[in-house]
Amino acid sequence: MPETFTSSPDSLTGVGARPPLTHVPLSATPLPDLDDTAGPWPGTRREIGDLALHVRHTEDPADQPARHGTAVYVHGLGGSSTNWTDLGRLLSPHAAGQAVDLPGFGFSEPLDGFTFSLAAHADVLAGYLATHTEAPVHLLGNSMGGAVAMLVAAHRPDLVRTLTLISPAMPDLRPDPRRLSDPRLALAYLPVVGRRVRRTLAALTPRQRAEQVIRLCFADPDSFPAHRFDELVEEHSARAAYGWAERAMALSTMEIFRAWFTRGAGSLWSLAPGITAPTLVVWGTEDRVISVRRAPRTAKLIPRARLFVVPRTGHVAQMERPTTVARAVLGLWDGVDAGHW
Repeated sequence: MPETFTSSPDSLTGVGARPPLTHVPLSATPLPDLDDTAGPWPGTRREIGDLALHVRHTEDPADQPARHGTAVYVHGLGGSSTNWTDLGRLLSPHAAGQAVDLPGFGFSEPLDGFTFSLAAHADVLAGYLATHTEAPVHLLGNSMGGAVAMLVAAHRPDLVRTLTLISPAMPDLRPDPRRLSDPRLALAYLPVVGRRVRRTLAALTPRQRAEQVIRLCFADPDSFPAHRFDELVEEHSARAAYGWAERAMALSTMEIFRAWFTRGAGSLWSLAPGITAPTLVVWGTEDRVISVRRAPRTAKLIPRARLFVVPRTGHVAQMERPTTVARAVLGLWDGVDAGHW
């Protein structure tokens, strides 16, 4: 019998509203050994109109077909395709993995005039899925990438077989800039003060930026492997040379805040009930970026969603608990195939 995890009220002690009781089966299918010293997957360029999108692909297993098809992974604000290195490799015997760098992040240079809104990112992602995958795919998104994935699932259900949302950036009625990796990002593009703030941010070293991210996103920053930290510093060093990187980060941040204050049909809360794909909602109890208080409502609004709350885990459960998340994702895929989700 597969192990099950129950998102019961006791699981969210002190978290707030009583969530619906749901059961998430954790797959008993064997997974590869986790090797957190393995480097990022190889990357390539994929054209979507005039845009060149950087995409990483898991290597196809030589002795076992990917029986679940294709999984596409979407990172969060300030992240990149490397945020999925461990989870995608664990799942690669079961689904071929493709992790995109959204425009302005990782190594995807944005086109002039790109707005960095959630809708603009979703249009790019939908274009990629329609052009470069044998859709429908298993779509997984974290944080901002979770919100983008929701937009695609709601507006292009033909492209999405299942949906996994890891701490999606659901609206907060009390958004707090202190939960950004650097609160000054919220000021960076304001009149008058913005120029001074941008100069201050530019003075941070890649190592300082990487330390900020890990302190914010991990429940236990000391658990982040040294090898992965060196990779993150190297990536921040490479991006520092791109004139568009800081602007992409700041404008995407402001667009998330804009989306949070959107009311009515344009709100993510209003969008959720229209998602028809079987959905797994994953949240860490110690998430300091997108509070786990939003987890029960998110799972309740999506018609075919189940909630999986991971103890002692922060904002990037796929990085902090890759094996646990992999078992939950496989439970979703297997359950859908068996007609049990």
